[in-house]
Amino acid sequence: MKQHIIGWQPLAVLTALVVFYLSLFYMDNKYQTPPPYGRAGVLSLQEETLSRSMPIYLIDGWLLTDARVTNKPTYIGEYSNLQRGNPRVSPHGQAHYQMTLRYEGKSRIVSIDFPQLSSWYSISVDDTCLAQGAGNAQITFLLTEGDHLLCVDTFSEQGYYSGMYFPPALGTEQTLSRVRNVQGFAYALAFLLPLALALFTLFLWRTGGRISRFFALLCCCYALYMFRYFVFLFSLPIASYWFIPQSLALYGLCLCVVQLTALTSGADDSMAWRWMRRILAALPVILLLLCLLMPTVSWAVYIHSGLTDAYYMYTFACTVFFAMKSIGAKEWENKYTLAGCLIFGVGLVSNLLSANRFEPIYFYWQFEWCGLLLVVLFGVMMVLRNRRIIRENDALTNHLEEQVQKRTAEVTQLLEERKAFFSDMAHDLKAPVFATQSFIEAIRRSGIGVDKELQGYLDQAQAKQQEMARRLQGLSTLNAFDKITEERTKISIRELLAELDAVYREEAAVRSVYFRVELPEEDGFLMAQPEKLNMLFENLIYNALRVTPPDGSITVAARTEGGEICVTVEDTGCGIAEAELPLIFRRFYVGTNNRGNGTGLGLYIVQSIVTELGGAIGVQSVVGKGTTFMMRFPKSL
Repeated sequence: MKQHIIGWQPLAVLTALVVFYLSLFYMDNKYQTPPPYGRAGVLSLQEETLSRSMPIYLIDGWLLTDARVTNKPTYIGEYSNLQRGNPRVSPHGQAHYQMTLRYEGKSRIVSIDFPQLSSWYSISVDDTCLAQGAGNAQITFLLTEGDHLLCVDTFSEQGYYSGMYFPPALGTEQTLSRVRNVQGFAYALAFLLPLALALFTLFLWRTGGRISRFFALLCCCYALYMFRYFVFLFSLPIASYWFIPQSLALYGLCLCVVQLTALTSGADDSMAWRWMRRILAALPVILLLLCLLMPTVSWAVYIHSGLTDAYYMYTFACTVFFAMKSIGAKEWENKYTLAGCLIFGVGLVSNLLSANRFEPIYFYWQFEWCGLLLVVLFGVMMVLRNRRIIRENDALTNHLEEQVQKRTAEVTQLLEERKAFFSDMAHDLKAPVFATQSFIEAIRRSGIGVDKELQGYLDQAQAKQQEMARRLQGLSTLNAFDKITEERTKISIRELLAELDAVYREEAAVRSVYFRVELPEEDGFLMAQPEKLNMLFENLIYNALRVTPPDGSITVAARTEGGEICVTVEDTGCGIAEAELPLIFRRFYVGTNNRGNGTGLGLYIVQSIVTELGGAIGVQSVVGKGTTFMMRFPKSL
């Protein structure tokens, strides 16, 4: 069933494209419009002819005079330049086109639009000059019964086109205005849509990879190419030289088509693609050099035309190569690769077969339709591709969330089990540890058989026993700290400091230490657990009371600074040596001043609580003068 789908889909796309381009040829083609047609330098017009909704395209019946011919019958679009297929003569120079408009009917005002005159031009009716310049031209005049001589003089020195290559349109102002409006809307859409897609893809450049970048470049190249309509519409000064950026845009578009086809087929790193890429890069360089030679070398235009067609055919061959390689691939983009190849191929063949026999009335040339369809095709592919990536990312995110929740539950359970283990261990070890202390004391008091050597052993045993007792006390403290799990509440810093003053003032007075609290001028609030805050200040204040001599002082102060609350605890105690300051917040580190009674956990718990609240803690100390702990907390609204 799958092979059957792959077999009929390309055929359906190919059939639709062929029908589409055939309908363009017969329904939107100046060369397929109904009569009148010019002949031998005369175009006969009737009043009812000018009343129809379709303009009259002045294709046949012109007489051409240039450096080599005089009054040669020709039709507009027969030759792209004055070289007329002869590479040994110059494609540039002066040309004179004339046609007699033979009118029967009432006098009326008519207009003639001359699109994309790359050369300098001068347009006159009955020897009266009505327009001059370069680019698009429009003249309006009173058409009376009888003969009127329409003349177009051109002069070119550079560029691919020379003379008059695009057929003018004659009709009433209303008729021509309707055609211009439709054309303007169509080309504005073809210019803005790719730019919008390129802007959309710009946000995916980092995540979308090379496919996104080349799609954005494809859109930009196509938009640049379609901008030519506005260059000639507004007769911009660069109109005579626009063939150079227009050529660059076409070469870039072709390169992007092949690159996208190679990327979606998975063969972009193959040796074949490296050689193809070199040729695709070399041919545009040669074509641009020929563009620069066009004003001085007669055969440059002729060679440029042939090489351009060869470049398009080579580009199509590359897309076919990679499309065929992607047929067996499992990637879902392969159907878009095949469709892009068919669009490019049918558009190219249609453009070559209808050369000098097709020019759109309202919309685009075949190759412009080809570019627009490719932009839309790859745009749809990019949207589907990014939607697939988003779905995969969502699925991955949901999977990760499930894994995180599962791991979090496992870690939480492990932590609870660890807390229970340490709690049980501390409880079970208390009895033997303190029993050991009792035995040591009993041996010391009895004095039986206690000599100097045994006394040394007893001292060592007692020191180890005291260390174990401190560690057990530390484990109990950590377990008590871990068991604080209530929700955080909003705490006033003023009320907190007032409570500290009430709790510790009398105890400090008993030790002859002056305890002072400085309330902030502006109150602030912390989101914290009250029990942990009490534990924080209890550790800091009791440490300060332990090292502060009588008549010393302890000061707890707070202030608000912007979005932070700053709290300091300052004492006039013995201070901490500079070498110890980086170590005091380590777990189980006991400083010199606490060697007999410290657990090494007080400042560790203080730092843990400050960090948990999103704050930071620092310390300043001078030996013999005192220590200051400085804490900063984020203020709650």
